Amino acid sequence: MIRRTRIAVLAVAATLAAAPVYPGLASAAPGFTKQTLNFAVFIGPDDNVACNIVGDLYLPDGASATSRVPAVLTTSGFAKSKNDLVDTAEPLVREGYAVLAYSPLGFGGSGCKVTMDDPDFDGKAASQLVSFLGGAPGIAFRDNAYREPFPALDVVARDSTAVDGIKHANDPRVGMIGSSYGGQVQFAAAALDPRIDAIVPMITWNDQSYSLAPNNAGPSTGVSTTIPGAMKLTWAAGLGVLGAINPGPAGYAEEPSRALGCPNLPTELCAMISAGIAGYPSATDIGYLRNNSVTTYIDKIRAPVLLVQGQKDSLFDLNEARATYDALKRQGTEVKMIWQSWGHSDTVPAPGEYSAVDPRNNYENSRILDWFDHHLKDSAVSTGPEFAYFRGWVNYAGNAYPAYASASDPDVGTPQSFHLSGAGLTTQADAAAPGLQTFATGPAGLPTSSRPPDPLSRIALPDMSIPGTFARWTGAPQTEPMDVVGAPKLDIVVSTDRPPNGSLDDSLVVFAKLYDIAPNGVADLIGDLVAPARIVDPSKPIAITMPAIVHRFDTGHRLALDIAGGDLNYRGGLVSYRVSIASGPDQVLTLPVVAAS
Repeated sequence: MIRRTRIAVLAVAATLAAAPVYPGLASAAPGFTKQTLNFAVFIGPDDNVACNIVGDLYLPDGASATSRVPAVLTTSGFAKSKNDLVDTAEPLVREGYAVLAYSPLGFGGSGCKVTMDDPDFDGKAASQLVSFLGGAPGIAFRDNAYREPFPALDVVARDSTAVDGIKHANDPRVGMIGSSYGGQVQFAAAALDPRIDAIVPMITWNDQSYSLAPNNAGPSTGVSTTIPGAMKLTWAAGLGVLGAINPGPAGYAEEPSRALGCPNLPTELCAMISAGIAGYPSATDIGYLRNNSVTTYIDKIRAPVLLVQGQKDSLFDLNEARATYDALKRQGTEVKMIWQSWGHSDTVPAPGEYSAVDPRNNYENSRILDWFDHHLKDSAVSTGPEFAYFRGWVNYAGNAYPAYASASDPDVGTPQSFHLSGAGLTTQADAAAPGLQTFATGPAGLPTSSRPPDPLSRIALPDMSIPGTFARWTGAPQTEPMDVVGAPKLDIVVSTDRPPNGSLDDSLVVFAKLYDIAPNGVADLIGDLVAPARIVDPSKPIAITMPAIVHRFDTGHRLALDIAGGDLNYRGGLVSYRVSIASGPDQVLTLPVVAAS
């Protein structure tokens, strides 16, 4: 047998010590059994990289070769482990599913370096776990030395054909679910493996180059742009640190190759972070990020997809899910979409929205269970509306169902124009007053605001910008509630104190933001969302598609638009400009407004 990568016991212990502790993990629980296994997988473009994956296999009582059950495969978010998946696995196994919850490559006791959900690495690893669920022998072991083989699994239901209509060996009836990093791997696996029957990617990306360095001015396809945007400094730095420290000293000692080059991370990722901090990602950096993004291979996705994205998510915003939804819809892949209340910026779901406790009485859990029951158990249960979104202003008790609105299409709003008028906003084009606001962008791309770092956005810190580094237009107090659902659009013309030379190094970078100003004057940056715009030629009209929101401007509240020269969480332009923006009827912010409910 080829010698495999081994994981040190000390490294596993160190990882588990940093993870939440759940009672009774090592023993059987009522209704199911659970055991930890090691999986020998071969990955890479040539299938010659040996890695060890550690996972927990949950089997419902009564599952047997004569009473087979469908299966669900799940993995964790970035820098987390299988132990973080208990609340995902237990509700599913209690519903009669076999569940395999595993730590992704490079994290939580699994070996090899992190590969950022690269289909050739993470996708192939997941595909081999699908083979295990389908009864393939020689993959699973009771120990990480591979001395105690685990018998071929014979309790999972089998398919006669896969989603491609072809018969495949070791084909289980299997779905996948996971959040963030554990969401994107489902696309990577499903693109390679037609045996996967249904997936539920939650709060994940469409194009990682947009996620980490967005340019909201003029996307060419979906959220992907031809001109790189502004680096998300705090998110990128946080991912780099988390990825590097995760194995711990014992892990690096056991597997020294993970310390070479970029510690525990791909060399390309370190290069991209360095380039982004210094200025902006290169074309090579963007190519690497897109290679690990569903936007590149979405035409290979055939399994039905239930997309779940968060309204409070400054890492992977709603526009990313919308881009994935639109592409899947165009090619005829079955897809539905939920915009939940929570995300990376606020990880706490609303009451009755998502919980392992009594999942059938939580809106999202019930939607997910219905999705799997329909596609994996052949149940006639409905999979719910085409599009649903949480409304935080709706009062309810218990299940969050009343707070969710539904529609047959995500374009639920009617465009409402707000024209820049002096220092205000008006819905009447002919009433737009002239005016001129001027501000400076930060020198050398330095931040000009004091709002909290994005990964820590729940910490209560003042959101302030240095005077003279931003322009603001504020609307009149609302006489009745105004509900906005979708992506605001901003069409403006700016002027600068000197013409840029046309290079990225000399480009203008500004940041558009929407605020809700309460009657007491407190300004809330909606969803902690910012729209960076890298502008090479300011002489041309600029179209900015801002991150989508679901927000009510209540009676007495005011809408405000800021355009700023810097932001604490982003790397601004390399050179400073004085920017002037005139008011007038052609300077327009457009909001998708739905009837108040």
